[in-house]
Amino acid sequence: MVISNLSQFRYKGLKIEDRRWSKEWQIVFVFLILIIGLRHEVGGDWINYLLLLDSYDNTLSNNISYLFQDPAFILFNQLAIFTQWGIYLVNVLSAIFFSWGLTSFCRSQPRPWLALLIAVPYLITVVAMGYTRQGVAIGIAMIAMLSFTKGNIWSFVIWIGIAATFHKSALILLPLAALASTEKRFFTFVWVSLASLLLYVLLLQDAISNLIGGYIESNYQSSGAAIRIAMNAVPATLFLIFRKNFKLSYVEKSFWTWLSSSAIFLILVLVVSPSSTAVDRVALYWIPIQIFVLSRLPDALGSPQRKNTFWVILIVCYCALVHFVWLIYAETSFAWIPYQFYPWVWLWQ
Repeated sequence: MVISNLSQFRYKGLKIEDRRWSKEWQIVFVFLILIIGLRHEVGGDWINYLLLLDSYDNTLSNNISYLFQDPAFILFNQLAIFTQWGIYLVNVLSAIFFSWGLTSFCRSQPRPWLALLIAVPYLITVVAMGYTRQGVAIGIAMIAMLSFTKGNIWSFVIWIGIAATFHKSALILLPLAALASTEKRFFTFVWVSLASLLLYVLLLQDAISNLIGGYIESNYQSSGAAIRIAMNAVPATLFLIFRKNFKLSYVEKSFWTWLSSSAIFLILVLVVSPSSTAVDRVALYWIPIQIFVLSRLPDALGSPQRKNTFWVILIVCYCALVHFVWLIYAETSFAWIPYQFYPWVWLWQ
């Protein structure tokens, strides 16, 4: 169906402001919320999130400082405890924020449906259905990226701050506001630095020792980390090589240039880091590069304003190959197989 209707992948050249939520995108948005939010025993961290929910129930009433760990995500858990809807409410609320960020980001691309397809193999399947907290943070980070490319740096910082209330690691993106700024760079650098320092003190300072002990000193390693980082680095490299072929504003080009350069730099970080897991988790925030670059690649390498069918089919096949290889060869893919939908499981219990 995807390949047979290539007109849906054709360059449309619409501005973000001109794109309204069509019925198709409303259906996609609801579908993503249901399929991600109401999954049952799906994801490598499913048990861990159940234990986390139980720990919040037992600990928060006796230790209010717990709120400063991941306040927004803890709020989701408290609502789940109060309503007795359990992990499914946590996942649905998380899926709403992730899906909103993802669909907004995809709809801002010239080929929105192709952008959505690119997100399926890893961002949706693995991250959103496996790393719930970080999935929400990445969804909100994509909203932040859209704000930045429209020239709203304040909005970018605020959205990243919100993302960090779900997973503190989102703060890693804050320096981009200073690096990619195209106007009043010194002023931007100063206030972004102050905002970063404030968010660090409020959200990250107390967690640094735990992060160092949990990842660095323990030498945690993630199988496939190099491949996942390469999946960001390859499109980043393509963007830097063919940057002139991408139809972008000066602000957009600056932002994606810095993001692409840092994606490549993560390869070096992986080489020297004692923990590939730490680098692997940080690299998740660079996944939007895959969506942004690959969805625009047919127009960058092909003929402008044309279908560029060959390049579209090539990218579709690449996505299918990524999904296939992950399902068959990934050491943790068993945690996603078979996919189970909670209402269906509940109905047959």
